[in-house]
Amino acid sequence: MLTREHAIAELKFRVLKIEPDRLMSGAHGHYIGYAEEMLRIYREAVGLRRRDIHRNIELIFFDDPFYHPRRVESFCKLLDDKATYERDSDRNCAKLRSELFLAAGSKHPLSSQKEGLFDHAEQKVKTEIAESHQRPWREIEEQLFDDVLSFNRMKAFDTTAFPDARALLACYNVAQFQVVLFDATQMRIHATTHLKSILRFAKLAELMHTIRRKEDGSFLIVLDGPASVLEQTRRYGTCMAKFLPGLLSCDGWKMEADVQRGRVGMFKLVLSARDGLHAPVPPPEEFDSDVERKFAEKWGATPRQGWKLERESEPLVQGQHIFFPDFVFRHESGETVIAEIVGYWTQKYLAEKRLTLERFQDRRILLLLRESTAAQFGDLPFPTITYKNGLKLEPIIEALRTA
Repeated sequence: MLTREHAIAELKFRVLKIEPDRLMSGAHGHYIGYAEEMLRIYREAVGLRRRDIHRNIELIFFDDPFYHPRRVESFCKLLDDKATYERDSDRNCAKLRSELFLAAGSKHPLSSQKEGLFDHAEQKVKTEIAESHQRPWREIEEQLFDDVLSFNRMKAFDTTAFPDARALLACYNVAQFQVVLFDATQMRIHATTHLKSILRFAKLAELMHTIRRKEDGSFLIVLDGPASVLEQTRRYGTCMAKFLPGLLSCDGWKMEADVQRGRVGMFKLVLSARDGLHAPVPPPEEFDSDVERKFAEKWGATPRQGWKLERESEPLVQGQHIFFPDFVFRHESGETVIAEIVGYWTQKYLAEKRLTLERFQDRRILLLLRESTAAQFGDLPFPTITYKNGLKLEPIIEALRTA
């Protein structure tokens, strides 16, 4: 990610909104060429110093009418993140500088040639030092400051990080939104689909959530952290920034974030799935286990005795508790039965699963239990089917008929 120093954002005071810098295909169409050239420079930069690489990048934007120094610095940061640079972990450069300064200190002042009070010629002293180290002076001079960040030499560049120019530009756009979110105090998401994926990405980003169903059937998810109960804090902004790429991989959402801009005030960052931002984040696995995947494949898309199997089911909500059933069986008559598969998991997971099922005892749920876990759920008021390795269709169809 970028840092706050790379942020470029416009404050809309009339509507109290903040708009991060974004490169659009229309106004910034020529940036495709810029991005292709930047990728070429980095792919061919092995052995070059960081400062020379950055200088080559700056030259690309020399005549750009939209030139912004932080925009150039942002591209360099994103590309540097995919490169590996040599590090002076043994502090050899510091040792070398110390030796050289000690050797030359007694002969100062140095001059370009021996003259009057200046009786030590610079070139002669350099030659003496080089001979004492048994290395050419040019080689010594090149190593002298290799531990300084701008003098680091590139060892490798991940050419797969940005498959093409558009991928680099897309990464820049997302990164600018992430930087703005560093100062966010709260995020609200209005979601109609991919609810389970959104909450899973939020959990991976270590964000807390509250959720409620709206009158139109969609859901409002509020993301923050435990300290938000006591104060309006920006400490979770970085987590929201980490969460953004996952959110961008989902559909059917609109996001609003409250962003504190120092003493200027609070502004809203607004974004939706329709705005065209993209992040190369794969969606979460469709199935949580091979048992679920194989069962779905075995059932197929064709209804069996009028029952159709649906994977993306509507979540069940009770207060702040939300339950995503593994499957829903929907009959052509309109009947629905929830199917929940409980396989081999940790005791903590099984205990939490039991609490969830207890909260939704009023629902029509068919439990599909692995034999080793059946004893922990046998007293719940749900019809159950046990399995050893894989689920068989016949007992499930019979259970649906009598459920």
